[in-house]
Amino acid sequence: MLRPRYDAVLFDLLTALLDSWTLWNSVAGDEADGRRWRAAYLANTYATGAYRPYEALVAEAAVEAGLLVTLAQTLASRYGGLQPWPEAGEVLRTLQQAGMPLAVVTNCSQSLAEVAAHCTGIRFDVVVSAERAGFYKPDPHPYRMALAELGGLAPARCLFVAGSPYDLFGTAVVGLPTYWHDRIGLAPPAGAPPAHARHRTLAPLIETALVRS
Repeated sequence: MLRPRYDAVLFDLLTALLDSWTLWNSVAGDEADGRRWRAAYLANTYATGAYRPYEALVAEAAVEAGLLVTLAQTLASRYGGLQPWPEAGEVLRTLQQAGMPLAVVTNCSQSLAEVAAHCTGIRFDVVVSAERAGFYKPDPHPYRMALAELGGLAPARCLFVAGSPYDLFGTAVVGLPTYWHDRIGLAPPAGAPPAHARHRTLAPLIETALVRS
């Protein structure tokens, strides 16, 4: 018998649960261009603060990476093809079956967040996008909005699952313990607070978030 160790688990969506790296690489044309484009986007987005249209930030990152500005629209049009990491479905279902409330906090528009969340095959209790919160992570607003919509839960009693190390800055301010799903082996930015746990897969999340009784 498994029961929740936390009051809720909140997820980054586009890197923690979904293999968006493959989609970006495919749209860019190869892995090197895709990684460079994505790195520029992540750095720029996490420094943006107040919400600006997501597609504009993606387009600006493409230009910065030496790619076509039109790739941003292509990427958005292919969001429905995002694939979850292989173990994501089983992990999410196990958490839900144990009675764990689940939320998404993601840096994109609300419409794309809904499309991407659907790709996981799971119905989340709360889906907060940067657009709806009015700010991009790691600003505290998106995390706090999700906690409020989960019923005003205390951040120390919840767990955030990050896909990018930039989330560590925001979750530290809010007081959310953070499991970093470091799928591709990213180097944390200078000064990033430590994660509560760091793994290359989501599988250990079951033992982190649930307790056997």
